[in-house]
Amino acid sequence: MPARSTLLHLAAKTGLVLAAVFVMAVLLAAMPGHRATAVPNPASQEAAAPQSQEMPGMDMSDEKASEKDAVHDMTPGHHDAHSLHMTLTAMRAQTPEDVQRAKGIVAELRSGIEKYKDYHAALNDGYKIFLPNLPLPEYHFTNYWNGFMEALTFDPARPTSLLYKKTGDGYELVGAMFTMPKRATEEQLNARVPLSIAMWHLHTNLCMPPKNRLRGADWSKFGLRGSIATEDACDAAGGRFRPIIFGWMVHVYPYEDSLDKIFAMHHHMD
Repeated sequence: MPARSTLLHLAAKTGLVLAAVFVMAVLLAAMPGHRATAVPNPASQEAAAPQSQEMPGMDMSDEKASEKDAVHDMTPGHHDAHSLHMTLTAMRAQTPEDVQRAKGIVAELRSGIEKYKDYHAALNDGYKIFLPNLPLPEYHFTNYWNGFMEALTFDPARPTSLLYKKTGDGYELVGAMFTMPKRATEEQLNARVPLSIAMWHLHTNLCMPPKNRLRGADWSKFGLRGSIATEDACDAAGGRFRPIIFGWMVHVYPYEDSLDKIFAMHHHMD
């Protein structure tokens, strides 16, 4: 009997480990850049970064093909042009309690990321630079373990991504990004960051071309920056429609001097 008990105990522990790995894989699938083998967007081959680990003949996921466009949609000057593929939470009536809660989030965030003003500390703590060799107004340093934890609990001092501005000799910390799974409700998002203070955003209405026609696809129509934004139009073009891609995201710029700039979609630039 003791041997049987030991086997049952080991089987139970193995089951829990496998379940945890499965849950983590599902959650990470909703986050940009989670794959180690990166293949650049065919629409942007001329700007392919040298650090990408392209594997010839490898199938490109819709998420991977859309990552660069998603980053562009989150930078100044792109939101209005590509709102067909961006869903925002509705702003609610502001209350004094929301303002106090938002200020508390900012204070905890500033304290939690203070050491990351030295970007080397972020790299040492597991944050990975996304598209470091492309010219972007803002660079995402993402910690995928933090993203996994964000799906379970909220800690303002533990953002999924750090946001940096490129400088002559490195990077300057300007903000952070929190994430939630794409199935999160507005009430769940509001419980994290008040919807009267900030707008969470979600990348939506993606139409990808058939996998065997990626290289010759018309990227003015397909992708997160394309003109196709409905399932019917995507079907008519022979594409593959994705109503939602990635997960919910919200930017916070805690070094700004007012809540409207701190919880802006893009970093305020004088």
